[in-house]
Amino acid sequence: MSAAILIVNAGSSSIKFALYPLSDREDAKIAFFNGEIEGIGHAAKLRAQDAKGKSVADMAIAGPTTHDVALSILLKWIAGYAGGAELAAAGHRVVHGGSEFTRPIRLTADAIKKLEALNPLAPLHQPHNIAAIKALAKLHPKLLQVACFDTSFHAAQPAVATAFALPRALSEKGVKRYGFHGLSYEYIASILPDHLGAKAEGKVIVAHLGHGASMCAMSHRRSVATTMGFSALDGLVMGTRCGALDPGVILYLLDQEAMSSRQISHLLYAESGLLGVSGISDDMRELLCSRDTRAAEAVDLFVYRIVRELGSLAAALGGIDALVFTGGIGENSPEIRRRVCLQAAWLGIGIDERANNAGGPKIGGNGSALDVLALKTNEEYVIARHVRTLA
Repeated sequence: MSAAILIVNAGSSSIKFALYPLSDREDAKIAFFNGEIEGIGHAAKLRAQDAKGKSVADMAIAGPTTHDVALSILLKWIAGYAGGAELAAAGHRVVHGGSEFTRPIRLTADAIKKLEALNPLAPLHQPHNIAAIKALAKLHPKLLQVACFDTSFHAAQPAVATAFALPRALSEKGVKRYGFHGLSYEYIASILPDHLGAKAEGKVIVAHLGHGASMCAMSHRRSVATTMGFSALDGLVMGTRCGALDPGVILYLLDQEAMSSRQISHLLYAESGLLGVSGISDDMRELLCSRDTRAAEAVDLFVYRIVRELGSLAAALGGIDALVFTGGIGENSPEIRRRVCLQAAWLGIGIDERANNAGGPKIGGNGSALDVLALKTNEEYVIARHVRTLA
């Protein structure tokens, strides 16, 4: 191996990672390996697979593990496994870039401070993204670090799509719709021509469905509208997040339930969504297998919100030429794709049951008025591509 880029996607209890070549050669889309450190805060495990999917690491990490400890062990493992690989740069997924950071940046102390100020807008993600950046800076002070933002892809949306009907003084302070999952949407936009040809430049709606879920309307492969807004709470039902909510509910919780802002935040981010409705699990696989009526109600609500937003985004585009499913659920759940397509048949969507069960990529039926795809996203590769540009 030669010079390499470490890709880091840090959460509260895990760090997903990948190692890509620094050179933009023919096979630059393929990572040397990828993996995850799970159980940060407890006894953790490091697992990794090579480019062919073969396990190359499955090791326990003794004792409580911090981001600092996890990254230290990861760097030692890379040095041992990768042999002659020289770590040239690191690229981080950072959820929120605010109004200032609309493209990938080289990280500096000043930039990190500005990103920390955005923690309240993405409390489930931003603090942990930054914790990994700081930890890596301690361990490898001279290493170039690059931040790539989930909000960037939506930065060019028209003003009418990002505005709230609030006093202008608040808008001027940055209270507006930002949108998220941008790295995933950027990747899907980049590969649409491979699957749709010239239609890729048309009216395409992408559904990134996972533990976090959102949808994006694209025209000419650029974001026109999206379901998430000021924070990663808005829009669709998610694993533990509520999605779209009448602001009056917040006032009710404050005034009638005497809940603090911290309690409300925990409720909306960690106790709602599929978990809150079902009372069973935030895992779609478990809910689809359950015979509990509450599980069925949670799945029904998840699908209902997708179909409602599909209609809304089609209206924003003035039509729809293609629907794309991606994300953990979107890529791997034929049942959710089937239900969405059946309930959205009024849009002219048809589904080929055999192709859908096989995972696609093309799953639209012969009579479908638009193309329907199931595509695997690759946020890590998007980050690696941006790092190469800035390295």
